[in-house]
Amino acid sequence: MVTIDEFALQFSEEPGYLDFGRIGPLASIVVEEEQAFVQLLRTARFGSLDSFREQDVRVRRAVAAVTGFREDQIVFQPNTSLGLMHAMFGVAGGVLLSAEEFPSAAFATVRASDALGTLQPFWLETDYGRITPGTIKDQLSPDIAAVALSLVDFRTGFLADLEGIRQVIGDRLLIVDAIQGFGVADVDYRFADVVVSGGQKWVRAGWGTGFLAMSDRAVERIAPVLSGFNGTDAGPTPVGSVPQPSRGARAYQVSNPSPIAQARFSAALEQIADVGLRAISERVARNVESVIALADEFGIPVTSPRDVRERAGIVVLQPAADQLTALVASLHNHAVTVTARDTNVRVSVHVSTTEETLAMVRASFQSFASATSL
Repeated sequence: MVTIDEFALQFSEEPGYLDFGRIGPLASIVVEEEQAFVQLLRTARFGSLDSFREQDVRVRRAVAAVTGFREDQIVFQPNTSLGLMHAMFGVAGGVLLSAEEFPSAAFATVRASDALGTLQPFWLETDYGRITPGTIKDQLSPDIAAVALSLVDFRTGFLADLEGIRQVIGDRLLIVDAIQGFGVADVDYRFADVVVSGGQKWVRAGWGTGFLAMSDRAVERIAPVLSGFNGTDAGPTPVGSVPQPSRGARAYQVSNPSPIAQARFSAALEQIADVGLRAISERVARNVESVIALADEFGIPVTSPRDVRERAGIVVLQPAADQLTALVASLHNHAVTVTARDTNVRVSVHVSTTEETLAMVRASFQSFASATSL
């Protein structure tokens, strides 16, 4: 068992980095795994390539340990958007979703609707960007076969209540884009029917990593429209015929994935499972509270959730419109890396966020307060 402090030492980003909602700097174990497999591929020593074929089983086992889905319900994906495309192109009926969330699900839904005509988007009106069981309940209709949402909204930092939403939607499919919470939010993914995520953010496994997990109900109701030669039960390379797709998650792949990417993702997830999502979530929550406390101290409005049950690793700061540029400049001048948008600043922490980083945030907030009080 790895302690949370030992886990935090696996990361070596520069002090001041608070942009994990955009990209997570790689874990040491991920870098080591990549280097080891690149060396294997470089030399191609007799018998060494067998280890590449083992990475598919390994990555499905690693995802299963973190999500609670069975290994046969999981298939590797190179990114979140492709996993959502697989799901939406196979759904028949109405899909209730918000146009205000990150657009991957919206694009997949509209593209599927335009191409096949078997899916119809129903646009959800949110509660100031937050999707709650109540807002969904008020907008459900018999035409809706599935509800799609982000586990954590990329703009507001709001953590969705998967259990409450499951109770509200009943037997409808629940499709979750988990990327902004996967690896740091301690949730039960089994309330969802489809969970899709990449590994480049909070998991810190780099680009080209991700997964699609599907419940048995989802496998029954979603057609594998984009299914390639390795998505059948006829062996690795069926020749002379085109067999039907597998009746399972493995059908939702187009070609062979990168085993090196699978190894990177596996290594990161194995370490997360070893330390435990609860410990990670608690450390992240503590660091979020530290950022919120600093914002309060210097009078910077926080618009993301304060309730620990409604947040993961994102803090959203929204100063007055005429003060936003000054805040962004102050953060930049103190080497604090965040995401700035038209009206706000998104600060995203991790277990590796240090006291030195928090001191840099304090200094930047102090400079901002001094400049705006003149």
